[in-house]
Amino acid sequence: SAALSPFAATRRIGHPYQNRTPPKRKKPRTSFSRVQICELEKRFHRQKYLASAERATLAKALKMTDAQVKTWFQNRRTKWRRQTAEEREAERQQANRLMLHLQQEAFQKSLAQPLPQDPLCMHNSSLYALQNLQPWAEDNKVTSVSGVASVV
Repeated sequence: SAALSPFAATRRIGHPYQNRTPPKRKKPRTSFSRVQICELEKRFHRQKYLASAERATLAKALKMTDAQVKTWFQNRRTKWRRQTAEEREAERQQANRLMLHLQQEAFQKSLAQPLPQDPLCMHNSSLYALQNLQPWAEDNKVTSVSGVASVV
């Protein structure tokens, strides 16, 4: 009855990867000479992208294949993009830290400066008390004396 079940899985014989074609051998990593790298870097500094004719000329001058120069430039552009993105992020974080510092300084200065007296508030005791109230200052405690708020 188990063989008639529509959910019965067919059993494989042998290892599941046994019938696959063998993987291709990876080419060993190409090592470039210091002179080649120096020339590639100089060229990259001047020009991030090469036309096929420029690439062929550079490859011939450095005794490299066209594909090697093409791949080197692709990899170098990827590295360059990553580095510039990291630099931009560091600059952004530094700018954020500076802005936060400036905001804190401005806030501290605003706490140190006495508030200008508003003529309307000077004649109304409730408004006068509210004008001088600074909720962020720990030493200010508001008390109520006979229904009139005052700052102690």
